[in-house]
Amino acid sequence: MIKIKPGKYLHYKGKYYRVIGVGRHSETLEELVFYQKLDDGSWWIRPVKMFTELITIGGHKIPRFKYVEE
Repeated sequence: MIKIKPGKYLHYKGKYYRVIGVGRHSETLEELVFYQKLDDGSWWIRPVKMFTELITIGGHKIPRFKYVEE
């Protein structure tokens, strides 16, 4: 299982999220990140692979989510 620290993250589009933890899909066993958007309180789930990937913006690779603080 990939280790993702619980805490506050900055999405590359500028919004902040709080990661609660990582779990697994009950049938596929895919690792999923459970997190909350801080400005409206909505809850989200995304595959770990997608959460941790680098994306290309303006020719530069940056993380989709950047850890900010606990």
